[in-house]
Amino acid sequence: MRSPLKALEKAPEELTAGRLKRIGEGVGKVVYASEHWVVKRDRGASEIIALILIWRLMKRVERFLPRRLAARWASHPSAALRLLRVAVQTAVSLVPKAVWFGTHWGRIWQKFVHRDVRGEYLAVKHLSGTSLVPETVTFPPTLVRVGGWPGWLVVTEATERVEETLYERLKKLAAQGRWNEVERWLERLLELRRAGWRRGVFSVDAHLKNFGVIESRVVLLDPGGLTDRWEDVEQHLAAMAKNGPPSQQFGLAEILKGAPELAARFDQRWRELADPQAIRDLWPERRSG
Repeated sequence: MRSPLKALEKAPEELTAGRLKRIGEGVGKVVYASEHWVVKRDRGASEIIALILIWRLMKRVERFLPRRLAARWASHPSAALRLLRVAVQTAVSLVPKAVWFGTHWGRIWQKFVHRDVRGEYLAVKHLSGTSLVPETVTFPPTLVRVGGWPGWLVVTEATERVEETLYERLKKLAAQGRWNEVERWLERLLELRRAGWRRGVFSVDAHLKNFGVIESRVVLLDPGGLTDRWEDVEQHLAAMAKNGPPSQQFGLAEILKGAPELAARFDQRWRELADPQAIRDLWPERRSG
């Protein structure tokens, strides 16, 4: 049975003992951490639309850039890109929201927010209290100091901090030629995916940076791509079948470039496990609307 979020009488002391370090960011959130806990700041509408605009611009420009430089832009946002985001966000803020929401970019924003909210709801409903996600605790509203803008946040929950993302772990192991361990962690990822399918949820945004490592566990970090609609699963699998090797779609191309046989085994393993009928056999009877 699903366990509720653990409620504390007050926030963990390390959250208020010092300034929390900014450790990552995505389109919808900025993440700050102490030694053992993570808190998040939700981005506003103008900030998200600005990032969507910049991301689309980068996608058009990166085809003219060396692959290594384009990958660095995407994985390590620079101060210049953050300044660009602030400039674009300022311009977006000057346009009435009603105008933006009626544009293509506004519709993308609405779709993103809907998917993000729905994914978090499904994670709480089906995965909370399991080993598939980090532990999350709630507490009364608490003021914490954070690095960078805005300098402070009021938070009501914190999530267990992972050791690193699965992408980072695999990249380190691959650089050391520890291919057996790389394969072992990939198998743990597949075990996590199957465990989610048994609970009736499927992630359509399964890049390795969306998963983390805690001791010997792989856990889901970003639930934004979760769905419990079988038609979404079928559409996603059909699209994957047309878009090249699964290893590339999961972000493994650079990691496994020195081990093509391992990449081929992973691709074959995924295709066997992610066969629509094989997933359907694991999928629970209940369906959501």
